Amino acid sequence: MIEKNATWKLVDRPTNKPIIGVKWVFKTKLNLDGTVQKNKARLVGKGYAQKPGIDYNETFAPVARLDTIRTLIALAAQKSWKLYQLDVKSAFLNGVLEEEVFVEQPDGFVITGKEDKVYKLHKALYGLK
Repeated sequence: MIEKNATWKLVDRPTNKPIIGVKWVFKTKLNLDGTVQKNKARLVGKGYAQKPGIDYNETFAPVARLDTIRTLIALAAQKSWKLYQLDVKSAFLNGVLEEEVFVEQPDGFVITGKEDKVYKLHKALYGLK
C-alpha cells in the first residue's frame, strides 16, 4: 500500500534536515470466538521528534461543525433531496505534504546497497504532525 500510494521516494540523506525515525506497529484482529482473523501492520512516524516551525508549521483536521451538518440535513429534507454519506478510507494518508519530511528506511523497505539513503515523504504517515 505504501509504495502503491506513492508515499515516498528514496533520496540521498540531506545534511541540513532532520531525519525522523519510523517504527512498525502490529495488531492482531480476532474473531468473536477468539481465533485470529488477520494480522495487521502499520508504519508510523515518530512525530514526537518533530519540532514546530522546522518540521511542520501547523496541525489541522478539517471537521464539519454539528450545526452545519444539521442545517444541511434540514435543507435536504425541505427540498426532498437525496442524501449520500461516504467515508474515505485512509484519507489522512492521501494528504500531500507541504513540508520536506525525511524518514529512515524502515525494516522491510531497506534497499540493499543504498542503506545510507532515506525516504523523502510525499504523503503523510500516521504519527507525524
